[in-house]
Amino acid sequence: MSNISDIILASGSQTRKQLMDRLGLTYRIISPDIDESPQGGETHADDLAQRLAFEKARVVSAQYPNSIVIGSDQVAWRINLPKQFIGKPLTIENAMAQLKQNSGQTLCFSTGLSIQHALSGFEKTLVEHYQVKFRVLTDAEIERYVTTEQPLQCAGSFKSENLGITLFESMQGNDQSTLMGLPLITLCKYLRQLNIQLP
Repeated sequence: MSNISDIILASGSQTRKQLMDRLGLTYRIISPDIDESPQGGETHADDLAQRLAFEKARVVSAQYPNSIVIGSDQVAWRINLPKQFIGKPLTIENAMAQLKQNSGQTLCFSTGLSIQHALSGFEKTLVEHYQVKFRVLTDAEIERYVTTEQPLQCAGSFKSENLGITLFESMQGNDQSTLMGLPLITLCKYLRQLNIQLP
């Protein structure tokens, strides 16, 4: 189990790949095909984020029981509205509309993380949180930002690791990688429990 080539990231996200690369580990990427739509009993963003992270890891772990599999998923929501999930905008028009709605508001992110090693029975699944408070944004600022960065695959319509940082008044959370979609501090904690050496 200490063979670091036996780590699989169960995600096709380029941002999660970049975050994993920061750890200097050898790993593979296998993107599972699961239904990501909310289910009836999921009344809070945490429920959805946790289930999706678990299912992504479970699907891959069933195929590769001797591998350490990492699943993660993120759900965005405006403060005090945890039942109203904010998805990826996918179009420039939707991105600009999302940022107009976000202007002056606090956006919350529930990031699910699941680490599974089927052969040993190891499984840890949890949700980490992060918040960003947007400045009051002008239409011109929104248009310039969306045109420049094209955050069409990002829930909330921004990339905090790049120019998106200019949109904020403040940020709150224990680990900024949680906001980016993969809580590295917590992930490292559990990888060490699985005898992965970090650093």
